[in-house]
Order: sequence, then structure tokens, then C-alpha cells
Amino acid sequence: METKGYTQDGTVDIHGRPVLASKTGKWKACAFLVGYEAFERMAFYGIASNLVNYLTTQLHEDTVSSVRNVNSWSGSVWITPILGAYIADTYLGRFWTFTVSSLIYVMGMIMLTTAVSLKSLKPTCRNGVCNKASTSQISFFYTSLYMIAIGAGGTKPNISTFGADQFDDFNPHDKELKVSFFNWWMFSSFLGALFATLGLVYIQENVGWGLGYGIPAVGLLFSLIVFYLGTPIYRHKVRKTKSPAKDLIQVLITAFKNWKLQLPNDPAQLHEHESQHYINSGKRQVHYNPIFRFLDKAALKEGNSGRPPCTVTQVEGTKLVLGMLLIWLVTLIPSTIWAQINTLFVKQGTTLDRSLGSGFQIPAASLGSFVTLSMLLSVPMYDRYFVPLMRRKTGNPRGITLLQRLGVGFIIQVIAIAVAFAVEVRRMHVIRIHKIVGPKEIVPMNIFWLLPQYVLLGIADVFNAIGLLEFFYDQSPEDMQSLGTTFFTSGIGVGNFLNSFLVTMVDKITGRGENKSWIGDNLNDSHLDYYYGFLLVISTLNIGAFLWASSKYVYKRETKEVNEGCIEMESKALEITPLGLQV
Repeated sequence: METKGYTQDGTVDIHGRPVLASKTGKWKACAFLVGYEAFERMAFYGIASNLVNYLTTQLHEDTVSSVRNVNSWSGSVWITPILGAYIADTYLGRFWTFTVSSLIYVMGMIMLTTAVSLKSLKPTCRNGVCNKASTSQISFFYTSLYMIAIGAGGTKPNISTFGADQFDDFNPHDKELKVSFFNWWMFSSFLGALFATLGLVYIQENVGWGLGYGIPAVGLLFSLIVFYLGTPIYRHKVRKTKSPAKDLIQVLITAFKNWKLQLPNDPAQLHEHESQHYINSGKRQVHYNPIFRFLDKAALKEGNSGRPPCTVTQVEGTKLVLGMLLIWLVTLIPSTIWAQINTLFVKQGTTLDRSLGSGFQIPAASLGSFVTLSMLLSVPMYDRYFVPLMRRKTGNPRGITLLQRLGVGFIIQVIAIAVAFAVEVRRMHVIRIHKIVGPKEIVPMNIFWLLPQYVLLGIADVFNAIGLLEFFYDQSPEDMQSLGTTFFTSGIGVGNFLNSFLVTMVDKITGRGENKSWIGDNLNDSHLDYYYGFLLVISTLNIGAFLWASSKYVYKRETKEVNEGCIEMESKALEITPLGLQV
């Protein structure tokens, strides 16, 4: 294949024909993809960053209900990719799953724009008294939101992995380009988020919600047209296993049936295909690792399952998923911290002095733009300066390992919530001095006091958000990379649901009897500082859990056998050089 100029990883075009390496893929193909990512993130953050304000000011929900509903919807947006990834890996492939899902996403955006634009779909107000939203109005609004969540389920896990598929892992030049792919991919999503938190939020509050939602809807349609223009030069990975998830289940069942049998001392005695099998199939062979040894019983040549034994590669794939699950569990608390940006941070900001000059007020949700700005500034610095510097010190092509990158991000996040706690203590002090009690009274404290916590969370995300996306893609079994990246999205989703659960339980427990809730409708007469202190404690404890899980994790090592020889891939030791956005 290589001598004919074709890709070495077996990728094909949309018609299933082998593709020429020189005319397809790489950054020239990804150029058609990044536009969609930017507009999709603009749409998502255009909704998410100010949804809590829409629910409280337009649909007249109380604080706890609005926070709970925002978290439930955001959680759904990040959880549904599990289904979308499964469909892609098992049935339709990434391209066609994305195609169908993106149409559902656009339909949801159109419906949502309609919901916030037509007077008949919004509650009416007379003489300053507003009616509650009717059942039909609430139903249409939330149907629109959750249609977007369903659409995101098919687009989110597949567009980034489809972009990564444009780089051939077995071509040294492509391998170099791919190292920076996830950094620059997230950079494009940050641009969309920046426009949403700076521009769309202001338009929503000062011009109209319809226009604020209509702009990203039109942008999404435009980006889809651009995406399909790139179809002739896209590379598509061939599914080599009909149902990758079945391998996981088969390994677990077989290991359970063989649990009484003794394992051999030499792993070479376990069942594995000959090298020729991997040459013929084009699959990658995963090397044996001595973790989760109980699963090795699925590869015993003489087992009790009544069916052929699993291969070592199948068993190692299951071990990889279990290892990623350990890491996934310790990302839930950091995702809960992230959920504050679009919920309590925004409500906190509405109580502060937001005036900037004469007659201009900063929308509280616009402070989220500083998360994005800090990301946009940090990504190039990380890619161009930090990675080369650390590469010279450690010899690792990524500068630091994937798990070290996550750890740095989690520590910065703990510092961010500590700052948020300190600022809230200061806000409560100012409230006591000025004897502020009313829910709509403005605390004489500038909103830019909140700026450090936003900036720190943005810097943290350069390490942990991008690091998590790359980690779960890189460490997934070969045929499960769409499903693997849903570890990233589902972690954020569960983090949102966890925050919703915590807010609800804290409100119920602390608001019993005559006690004031920590998170009441009137934040000027609540104790949000106690809640932030609680988050600080659990996030600090989570660092310890992360260090333990990291010490147990073993990185993937795999080999692809080809007729010309053997190419070994090890996620910790790829020999590469610095790169830029080359084609």
C-alpha cells in the first residue's frame, strides 16, 4: 500500500475505496471540520452560558429549579454521546452518524429560536406581574432543548474522532501533525465559545433572545454546507469489528466462567492469533499487561465457557476500558466544579456591580468569556513553548505524560475554587457591612472580583479538558475510539448531574425548618460561601484519589503487523519533532 502512495492505516473514501495519502486527510481535510466545531460550540455556549438567566427572568423559575434544569440539560448534552458513539462504532460509522445527528441538532436550534421569539410561546406580563409559563410553553421549550441534546449525542463524539482519523498513525509525518491536533481542535471550539459569551449573551439580554439564538442556528447551517464540501478529501476508517462492545462483554463473561481455573506463569501460553492474522486483517495487536489479571482467564486455551477462548488482544482491550473507567471516575468532581461556570457563578455575578462606564452593564454570563480567552491565550503557549521545553527535559514527545497533564489541570482547578470561596467570603462581608438583604439589591463590589476564578478555570481546562479528550481517544481500543471519547463527554455530563444533585440536596438539608438554605433564591441572604467551601474540600480529596488511580494505570502498547515489517505504537514513547499547523 505504501509504495502506491496509499495510506498505511487502511482508511478509505466515502465509497470504500483506498485513498491516496498525498491528496486526502491531514489539516487540509480538517479545515472543513473546524468550522462546524466553532459554530456548534457557539450554539451550545450561547444557550448554556445564559440559560439560567432565561429560566429565571423569562420562564420565572426559582434559583434551585433553574440550576437543576440547566445542569440536567447540560448533563444530557454530554451523556447522549454514549449512544451516538455506539451507533457510529457498531452500525453507521462516524460520518453518517454525524450527518443524521447534525440535522436533528439544527432542527432543535430552529425550534428553540422559535420558542424564544414568538409571544404565544412565552409567559405574558401585565403591570409588572408575570404569569407562569403554561404547560404547552414549557413543553415546547424543553422539547427544543432536548432535541439539541439528542443531536449533540451523535455529533460530539464523532466530529473530533473523525478529525483525528484524517492523520495516519503509521505515517511519521502524519503522526507529528496529529500530536497538536487536539490542541488546535479545542482552540477552534474556544473561538466559538468566546463569541457566544461575549457577543451572543449581550445580544440576548439587550437586543432579543430570538436574535441571540438565531445567529448560531444560521451559523450551524452554514458550517454544515462547508463540512460537506470537504467530502472528496476525507479519510474514513474501516470498522474491523462488527460490534466492539461485544468483545468487552465476551471477555467479562468468559473470565467469570473460568474464574476457578489456574493462570499459567508465562503469559505467552495464553491464546493469541498468529502475526499473519493481524497482517491479513489490518488490525493492531495489543501487548500484554499484568494488570487486572483476573481477566486473563478469558484467554485460557482450555476454559469452561464452551466457546473459543478470547485472544490476548481482546482481553487487553477490556483492560484498557477498565483502566480508563478508573481515570473517568476521578474526573467527575472536576466536572462538577466546571458546572459552576454556567450556573452559580452567573447568579453570583448578577448580585454584583456590573456597570462599566455610563449606562453600560456587563451581562453576568459574559464573564465566561474570560474562561475562553484564557484558553485561547494558553493553548498556543502550551503547544509552542511548554511542550518543547518539557520535551527537552523529559524526552516525552508530549512534554509530560497525559496523566501528568490532567493532574496539573486538576490542581489549578482546586486553586480556582479556593479563590471562588475567598471571593464569596468577601462578598458576604460587604453584604453585612452595608446591611443588604433584598434579592435585587446590588452589592457594592465590582463584578471583576470574579475574574480570577474564571481565568484559572480556563487555564486548568487547557490541561485537563484537552488532556482528557486526547487521553480517552489515544487509550481506547482501536475499534472503539468514538465510544472511547464518550468517557470525556459523559464525565462532563455526570458532573453536571452530580452538581444538580448536590445543589438540590444541600438546599433541602440546609433549608430545613427555620434555617436559611445555603443556595436560596436570595443569594444576598444565603451562604454560597459554605457551598464553595464544601466543593473545595471534595475537590482536594479528589486529587488524592486521582494520584492513586494514576499510579495504577498502565498505558496502551500496540503493534500493527504489515508485510514490510512491524510498527510498534506506544502512547508514552513516540519519537517525533515539534510541529505547526502544516498540511
